[in-house]
Amino acid sequence: MSKTYYDPSDLRKFGEITEWSEELGKKFFDYYGSVFEEGALSAREKSLIALAVAHVVKCPYCIDAYTKDGLERGITKEEMMEAVHAGAAIESGATLVHGVQMMNKYKKLSM
Repeated sequence: MSKTYYDPSDLRKFGEITEWSEELGKKFFDYYGSVFEEGALSAREKSLIALAVAHVVKCPYCIDAYTKDGLERGITKEEMMEAVHAGAAIESGATLVHGVQMMNKYKKLSM
């Protein structure tokens, strides 16, 4: 199976999103570039955050991009996996805390 739903070569086409909305596309890329500049957080730290978020939002393009970016920034496989686990813990915690909503509704309806 060489075919997948997501074509890895599409990542290289990301810049083309400006073709159908040049003004908004440019604003996005300006913002995106600014976010990943050195600031209170290093570019390396931001790359790890982006990798964790990429897994939480389940974006294969972002996972590819930020795995590569992380390797180029000297981020180890252990650091990458720890970031993925941190993202997974937050995502699962957010899912579970919404269980309180269900519990509250159940109690209200079953009275």
